[in-house]
Amino acid sequence: MHFDWTDEQRALKQGAADFAAERLADGVIERDRDQQFSRELWNACAQFGLQGLLTPETWHGAGQDLLTAVAVFEGLGYGAADNGLVFSVAAHVASCTVPLIEAGTEAQRAQWLSGMVDGVVIGATAVTEPDSGSNALGLSMVAKREGDCWELDGSKTFVTNAPIADLFVVYARTGEGFTGLSAFLVPADTQGLSVGPSMAKMGLRTSPVAQVFLDRCRLPADALLGEVGSGAMLFTHTMDVERLLVMAPAVGVMERLLERCVRHARSRDTGKGPIGRYQGVSHRVADMELRLEAARLLLYRAAWAQGSKGSVTRESALAKLAVSEAYVATCRDAIQLFGGYGYMVDYEIERELRDALATTLYVGTSEIQRNLIAGLRGLG
Repeated sequence: MHFDWTDEQRALKQGAADFAAERLADGVIERDRDQQFSRELWNACAQFGLQGLLTPETWHGAGQDLLTAVAVFEGLGYGAADNGLVFSVAAHVASCTVPLIEAGTEAQRAQWLSGMVDGVVIGATAVTEPDSGSNALGLSMVAKREGDCWELDGSKTFVTNAPIADLFVVYARTGEGFTGLSAFLVPADTQGLSVGPSMAKMGLRTSPVAQVFLDRCRLPADALLGEVGSGAMLFTHTMDVERLLVMAPAVGVMERLLERCVRHARSRDTGKGPIGRYQGVSHRVADMELRLEAARLLLYRAAWAQGSKGSVTRESALAKLAVSEAYVATCRDAIQLFGGYGYMVDYEIERELRDALATTLYVGTSEIQRNLIAGLRGLG
């Protein structure tokens, strides 16, 4: 792996940071309090080109590789304060546009990708079910072939973007075992599909989430995404990408918090000089930097490997685990370093911790990542 960015990659990352600082940093306290998703800011992200980063130019995207996209989303996390919106964009790109690019027919791509790039179409992926949790192979939603149609029955939960989605990528069971899962494209206005109310959350409150219900939902045969039984493979590949793309902003946030803590440690004087002179403070800052650099390198390595080998499940699981847990620890350190001020809403650090805690849960919990890593060593 080469540790040098091209001039173009540096410019894209810095441009994303500047855009986010200018457009995605104001009014977050109010949006977080009201659990408000901003369609205006979503459209601004699309105009900047975020939703189309990984989409080929044929469908009006930027056609970037994953490593470049990771750099851009890292810059986005550094500049933005609206972690929820950034998460919604990353989920849309990784879990909706990627499977459509990888497995969609020409007709499916022509119908949906341009709208997904320019912000007109918002995507959501429906995988998790109330009784399956992180066990993707334990899905009970059934898709039955009925003549020229598919009929889906069941429910999904914790579906990011569901209340605002125009298109769902739904995974359902068409058979037994690993080859018994298939993926389907389901427009939001399909008869039989309904979305529950937005679910109140601890963090990432500007990214809406809800349950999705499919009651004898009939789809045309061409709603199938990929081949019958290819859903598990498609899901696995998508998760390899999504783990990295949704973790990239966290690295940017960690760097921003580190810099803020350094400034505070230098300027905060409680009567005996700057608090940064105390090892209890300076060592905490050193640990923040150690976690940042280690997490960043694992993230970059996994994104680089995706372009050079077939499967990066091990690398992406290591990166996801390291980044998410480092992110939570960094936010906790930042609050501790700022003391009572860090606990106050106006200082916007307590929100960072609330948002960070979700990273150890979504796209596979930390326990699931450990299972993956150990399983690839022949354990478990």
